[in-house]
Amino acid sequence: MILQREYEVIRSSRKTLALQMDQNGRLVVRAPKRVSSQKIREFVESHWDWVEKKQRDLQQKTALPECTPEEEEFYRKQAARVLAKRTAYFAERMGISYGKITIRGQKTRWGSCSSKGNLSFNWRLMLCPPEIQDYVVVHELAHRKVMNHSREFYLEVEKILPDYGERQRWLKTVL
Repeated sequence: MILQREYEVIRSSRKTLALQMDQNGRLVVRAPKRVSSQKIREFVESHWDWVEKKQRDLQQKTALPECTPEEEEFYRKQAARVLAKRTAYFAERMGISYGKITIRGQKTRWGSCSSKGNLSFNWRLMLCPPEIQDYVVVHELAHRKVMNHSREFYLEVEKILPDYGERQRWLKTVL
């Protein structure tokens, strides 16, 4: 099978082959330094279903509207107010403490939780429905109990948001 799609190969001291697709649909193969081009080609071919699925997913993504710097500043202020309130509410319900809250403009993340308990949220959450904002808040707070994405972690999320899967799927259609 000859692939019509080009891909970039990045070689490093890693031990395994991996595929990545950026937001523009560009395929990147990460490979160990000594793996042959033939092995890389075979690897890409054997994972072509995954490549096509990722390409379809990218085509179906719902783009959030572009914002002017003034609009971004407005949403940042709104996020600081709204997300602080929602975080306090859910933290109390979950019996969890947290550190400071920071509003950022990450390109590929909705939120994060540091090992010190500091939370970071993307201002673009203000462009999402409130139930999606709540999901991200609960997701990050759940990391205060479980710092990974194991089954145990999602059970913590599910205690608060039984429909978290639907909210999670919605989020995957944007950003």
